[in-house]
Amino acid sequence: MPWEMEKPMDQKVKLIGDWLDKNYSITELSNKYSVSRKTIYKWIKRYEDEGIEGLEDKSRASHSHPNSTKSDIVQRIVDYKLDHKTWGPKKIVTNLKRLYPEDEWPSVSTTGDWLKKNYLVNEKKIRKHVHQYQDHFVDCRKPNDVWSADYKGQFYTKDKKVCYPLTVTDNFSRFLIACDGLEGPRYIETRACFERIFREYGLPLAIRTDNGTPFSGMSVGGLSRLSIWWIQLGIIPERIMPGKPQQNGRHERMHRTLKCDTLNPAGLNLTDQQKKFDFFRVEYNTERPHESIGMKRPGELFEKSNRSYPVLIKPIEYPDDFQVRNVKHSGEISFGNNLYFISELLYRDKVGLKEIENGLWQMNYGLHKLGYIDLERKKILRYLKKV
Repeated sequence: MPWEMEKPMDQKVKLIGDWLDKNYSITELSNKYSVSRKTIYKWIKRYEDEGIEGLEDKSRASHSHPNSTKSDIVQRIVDYKLDHKTWGPKKIVTNLKRLYPEDEWPSVSTTGDWLKKNYLVNEKKIRKHVHQYQDHFVDCRKPNDVWSADYKGQFYTKDKKVCYPLTVTDNFSRFLIACDGLEGPRYIETRACFERIFREYGLPLAIRTDNGTPFSGMSVGGLSRLSIWWIQLGIIPERIMPGKPQQNGRHERMHRTLKCDTLNPAGLNLTDQQKKFDFFRVEYNTERPHESIGMKRPGELFEKSNRSYPVLIKPIEYPDDFQVRNVKHSGEISFGNNLYFISELLYRDKVGLKEIENGLWQMNYGLHKLGYIDLERKKILRYLKKV
């Protein structure tokens, strides 16, 4: 790993760990870490004399502290960690107490602090996750009840251009509505594709996707610009659970066939690849029988939706038992003398709130449930815990 990606102390500790493992000679360590043999010998001598603290640059801070742990105990903890690099402080303390019960070992938290101080703990990255979809999926009993959409994994055409196939299918008939080779999973291109197929085939009741871009976002309820547009059209944006592709199994099965028939080999360029997709789509819909639909062809079962694409999108309206709030420029709404952040994407739009229990309000954007507002705790709940 490049030196600039880590602190010098991290490299020193790793070097000493490799030396203790006896898997590298001094020359090999010199080449691996781009450090002179003389410097490595100096670090080893410091480690043998002073332990891991000897590797640090000399500090002007006080060498003692009234609440410090005994230096020999600290050193033994550090040495044990170097011998068990994947172990955390809880495992280390537990094992040291078992092996040396006569010694007084520090708490798990103190051990963790010392390991962190000696650069032996990898900081965990805090990852943001899309809000999990909580509503039940729409029953799929006829064409256009539920469509599935996804971006098949990207690949390169022969001219080294990346291609992202956007695919849309009808879950009832297995009809492949669209297969467009795009340059990236971006909102503008994705919306243009859906506008075309909405005009040609009408609107479904729901569209089921994964939690990736551009189908969902980090906002409350997983809202994205694309899903907001769908909701405005009266379409329910369903999302499968993270790591559960089987919830969109019919679509995933089509992807395996698509890959086999259109990417061996890939097209010369995006235009040539699109011709492959178009040929596959016709064959898939009109010639290829599907066992899951009684060996019929998708084109025999699919029909256009009776919900046509509107010329103008009407403002969302809520039933009389909902309280309506405007979304401010900051993405917040005012409710119960408090501000609650929803999303800047809904600026100048309205959300509806309905009390379902005393002080607990369900929050909707059109047909889509965003979550709940708990007035007592003054916070938004993503979902309600099942009792």
